[in-house]
Amino acid sequence: MLSAQEGIVVKLWPDGIPTQQIVQEEENVIVTDNVRISNVQDPTIEVFLPDRSEANGQAVIICPGGSYKWQSYKKEGVDMAKKLNAHGIVGIVLKYRLPNSKSLIEPQKAPLMDAEQAIRIVRSTAEEWEIDVNKVGVMGFSAGGHLASTQATHFSEDSRPDFAILVYPVISMKKEVTHGGSRRNLLGENPDQGRIKYYSNELQVSTNTPPTFLVHASNDKAAVVVKNSLLFYEELVKNDVTAEMHLYPTGGHGFGLALGKGHLSTWSDRLMEWLTSLN
Repeated sequence: MLSAQEGIVVKLWPDGIPTQQIVQEEENVIVTDNVRISNVQDPTIEVFLPDRSEANGQAVIICPGGSYKWQSYKKEGVDMAKKLNAHGIVGIVLKYRLPNSKSLIEPQKAPLMDAEQAIRIVRSTAEEWEIDVNKVGVMGFSAGGHLASTQATHFSEDSRPDFAILVYPVISMKKEVTHGGSRRNLLGENPDQGRIKYYSNELQVSTNTPPTFLVHASNDKAAVVVKNSLLFYEELVKNDVTAEMHLYPTGGHGFGLALGKGHLSTWSDRLMEWLTSLN
């Protein structure tokens, strides 16, 4: 473990990264009012712990968005982790490998492999971080929402999240619904129907899918249409999975915590209420 400026940074694969080869490619970090990361070569989690007196045992692994091409690491990661901390929840930002990296042998599998490894590490370190192993959820924004919904529907036996939070998520890989850039970056230019079906997560919901909270803006038309969330919610209800969805008339795409955006900024309050209800 390495101490970061504020969080605890933990390598996901300290003994060797699976399905990855060494190439002349470097991670790229652009810092503005956000932190934008691409060409991830060494996936990590950054753990932000709440005040011990406020900790409630819950933890959320956060998958930032960025069309599976880059990651909005601060706006859709660190900022959210700190918001969770204020409510006694451990916030964990996942820096996952992106399928457009030349180093990957099985590009479309790498993001989920990293997300699954993250939840294993969190549960194995739960006592140290004062986390309840039965209160570890996953959260994702945009393409990160696709990754989080993939984990909520394709999990292995030891990597099922206890709940999922999906914020303006890409859900489907069907051409008429999906976000084109996310689909292209994850599956390539001309994916076969089997792969499209497998990664269309509205088709993969089951009675074992964990409780899910969704947020979307109805006017998100240029990027990820609201139908993604609607389809997933409908399947959750059909399968008797506990689900809550909040749709806002405006907000577009990529609003993050929506600070200073009036009514939309209250979405995180609804989330905290929902997380409390799970306890």
